Amino acid sequence: MKLQKIDDCRWRIPREGKMRVDGIVYASEAMMDDLRGDQCLEQVANVAHLPGILEASLAMPDIHWGYGFPIGGVAAMDADEGVISPGGVGYDINCGVRLLRTDLTRADVRPVLRDLVTRLYQSIPTGVGRGRKDLRLGKPELRKVLRKGASWAVANGMGWKRDLDFLEERGRIEGADPDLVSDRAYERGRPQLGTLGSGNHFGEIQYVSEIFDEAAARALGLFRDGITFTIHCGSRGLGHQVCSDHLKTMVRAASRYGIDLPDRQLCCAPLRSPEGREYLAAMAAAANFAFANRQVITHFARESFAEVLGRGPGGLGMEVVYDVCHNIAKFEEFDNGDGVRRACVHRKGATRAYPPGHAKTPEPYRECGQPVLIPGDMGRYSYVLVGTEKAYRQTFGSTCHGAGRRLSRRQAKREARGRRLLEEMEERGVVVMAAGMSTVAEEMPEAYKDVAQVVDVVEKAGISRKVAELRPLGVIKG
Repeated sequence: MKLQKIDDCRWRIPREGKMRVDGIVYASEAMMDDLRGDQCLEQVANVAHLPGILEASLAMPDIHWGYGFPIGGVAAMDADEGVISPGGVGYDINCGVRLLRTDLTRADVRPVLRDLVTRLYQSIPTGVGRGRKDLRLGKPELRKVLRKGASWAVANGMGWKRDLDFLEERGRIEGADPDLVSDRAYERGRPQLGTLGSGNHFGEIQYVSEIFDEAAARALGLFRDGITFTIHCGSRGLGHQVCSDHLKTMVRAASRYGIDLPDRQLCCAPLRSPEGREYLAAMAAAANFAFANRQVITHFARESFAEVLGRGPGGLGMEVVYDVCHNIAKFEEFDNGDGVRRACVHRKGATRAYPPGHAKTPEPYRECGQPVLIPGDMGRYSYVLVGTEKAYRQTFGSTCHGAGRRLSRRQAKREARGRRLLEEMEERGVVVMAAGMSTVAEEMPEAYKDVAQVVDVVEKAGISRKVAELRPLGVIKG
C-alpha cells in the first residue's frame, strides 16, 4: 500500500482505483513503522470507497483492526448522498466513557482503598452476561429507557438533573424507535442496565497526577491529587443484538442499491433509504440504553463512595465532568467558512472533540473546549483533553479514544501465562477486582499501546489539547 508522509503526525493513503477520497492516518513515525502492512490500513482505504464520504477516510493513532471499519476510524457522510454502515459504529453501540470528579484527595482514599474497590465491585455487576437482580425492567419500561436515555435514570432517582448538562447530546440521541429493536435484544438488555460487562470495560478510581493546563483543569473541577472515577462501558447485549440484526438487513440493502463494496463487512444503505433510517433509529435506541447504563452506574458508584467514606453522596463533590461516545454515528453540522454542511459522522473508537465556543459544548467549558476522555491501560495512566478548532476543521471534530490494542486477546493471554498479574498490579499500587483472571490477562497493560504516545500525536497534530493525567488506584473489571 502506498503511504505518503504529510507531516510529523499525518500520513496519506492516496486515492486510487474506486476510492472516492484519500485515507488520512494520524500517527508518529514509530507508530507507522508498526502499522505498515497491517490490515487496519487496508480498512482505511476500503472505507474511502463508500458513497457520499466527505474529505477523507480518517484514522486516529490508536487505530487497530476492526469489523469493516478500523477501530479508530472516522468517516463523515454527506447527509443527502451518503450511506450509513453498522461497521462504522461497531457491535458495542455507544461504548463510551464518563468521568466523575470528587472533592476527595488521594490521602482520603488510600486508607480505605481496598474497601472502596470491594464495595464498587459488589454494587456494580461485572462480567459476561452478568445482570442486576434489583433492576430487571419489563419491556414497557425498557422502551422508555430506549427513548429517554440518561434522563430516564435521573427521573427514577438515579442521578441529579444537572448530570444531564454534561453528557454528549445530554445523554439522549434523537429519533430512537424502540419498535425497531428485536425481542431478542430486549431479552438480552433486560437485566443489564447498570452493569459493566466484560472485555475492556471497567470502573476505575484514579487520582490527578499531573496538570498541563491549569485554567482548563479548574473549569473541569480537576486538581492535583484529586480523586476521580471513570466508567467505561456501552449498550451491553442489547446493542450487540441491534448491530447483529441490522447487519443482515444491510447486506441485502447494499446489493439492492447497487453499492460496490471492497469488503462485505462494510455493508451499508443510503442514509435516506428505509433500511438506513431504520438502522439509525434502532442504533439511537441502543445508544440511549448505553447513556442510561452509565447513568445508573454513576448512581451506584456515588452510593458506594458515600458508604465507604462515611459521607452523603452530596458531600463528596462527586460530579459528572463529561460523558463521551466512542462508537456512534450522528448527524452533525460543520461551518468551515463556505456555509454549513450537514454530515452523518461515523466515529468507531473515536471521540468527538468540539472546540471552544461551540454551542454543543457545555457552558462551563465554552472557553476551554469540549472535554475529551482518553482511558489508557489499568497499570499506567489516562488523560483528559479538550477539543480544538483544528479538529473541527480537519477531522469533523474528532480525535482518538484510547490506547489501542497492541496484542490480540489471545496473544495477551498467552504472554500472561505463569504471571501473577494481580500481585504485579498491587506492586504498582493498583487494587484490581475482576470476575475472572481471563479478562485480567486479556487487559494487562502490555496488551495496549502506551496511551501517552497516542495523546502526544493528537496534541502535536493540534486536534486535541492535554489538560490532565490520571493514574489508577483501584479497578473493577469483568
